[in-house]
Amino acid sequence: MPDSQPQPPSSSNPSGSSGQPDPAALLLCGARLTDGRTVDVRLGGGRIEAVGTAGSLTPGAGRRGVARVDLDGYLLLPAPAEPHAHSDTALAAERPGPASYASEDVQRRATEAALLQLGHGATALRAHVRVGDVQGLGALGAVLQARRSLRGLAELTTVAMPRLLTGVAGAGGLAMLRDAVKMGASVVGGSPDLDPDPTGYTEAVLEVASEHGCPVDLHTDAADPARLSRLAAMAGGLRPGVTLGPCAGLSRLPAEVAARLADQLAAAGVAVVCLPQGGCGSAERRGAAPVRLLRAAGVRVAAGSGALRDVSNPVGRGDPLEAAFLLASAHGLRPEDAYEAVSGSARAVLGLPEVRVEAGFPAELLAVRGDGLSGALSLAYSRLVVHRGRVVARTSAVREYCSSASAADPGLPRQGRKELS
Repeated sequence: MPDSQPQPPSSSNPSGSSGQPDPAALLLCGARLTDGRTVDVRLGGGRIEAVGTAGSLTPGAGRRGVARVDLDGYLLLPAPAEPHAHSDTALAAERPGPASYASEDVQRRATEAALLQLGHGATALRAHVRVGDVQGLGALGAVLQARRSLRGLAELTTVAMPRLLTGVAGAGGLAMLRDAVKMGASVVGGSPDLDPDPTGYTEAVLEVASEHGCPVDLHTDAADPARLSRLAAMAGGLRPGVTLGPCAGLSRLPAEVAARLADQLAAAGVAVVCLPQGGCGSAERRGAAPVRLLRAAGVRVAAGSGALRDVSNPVGRGDPLEAAFLLASAHGLRPEDAYEAVSGSARAVLGLPEVRVEAGFPAELLAVRGDGLSGALSLAYSRLVVHRGRVVARTSAVREYCSSASAADPGLPRQGRKELS
């Protein structure tokens, strides 16, 4: 989906849709925004119809009813997106041995992983799926089936990842990559670092992307300056765009070399997805990209989750708010910039339209209990997720303490009626 600037709906069509007015609306009441205002937000037709002071909004003309959601005590934000998931191997660490690539197992894990990440707030996900070798196109087919089962809950897109693309051994991978695009993969990618000819691999991916008008998303450690420089030169100007990740090797290069490469990536319009929660490859590639250096050079930097409880990271959470928390706490970004990396920048990498809590923008929202962004990133327990104007997930947490005067009582504190966290 191309990036576009949404327009506010016209007064003659308050739902923003092309047919009759939407018969129902969702009214989010008493939410706090990052600028400190407390507002009501009316949703309809998959978009934000109106934002007004608390208590000022009505359901709207032509509506038979309205659902109201009380967001008192919640911070309302644009929903995050997940730009770097591995749906085919997610949730595989709990069973011994290699991940099963049986179609039913991949589909189940991909669905469960997407729902888990949706519960965290990610209403859009990009899944990197291996094609070729033993799994052929089976894993991709299973993830595409999971995508269909998630329709209306979350947007799941797929990246086809062949292992080899050059030489005699790579001929099958190249054919498989083209078949994957015809099958439904919307992004072409892979790992040039694993091919005997990384430059040839990248050229092959870019050629297929150009043939089909697809975005490119490549895995690379970015530890080889000459190779990364060539990649930036080849990718420059390609539309709809090129994304690299996780690029942790840039952090291990001399500062002046890394800065020069960051300038080249910025000039080529290449985006970088970092993985602050841990890598998605072997242990020796741990670490994260130098996000502040990249941002200073003008590179669009998004943050993803990477491995979700697979062999690369058996405790991966797949939580975009944790990624933002780590960008702020470990990498020194302002909370606003850290959250932008998992929301606005992540959506841009996925080719999705911008979201703001303003009339006319897509109703892709996350409500997190807390008074401000810093507190929300620190203690993001209770969450409510809105996709296409509908509440699709809700997580509520209650924190209670026993009375200090009842030390002799061995029982646990009893849950009260009011949510405390």
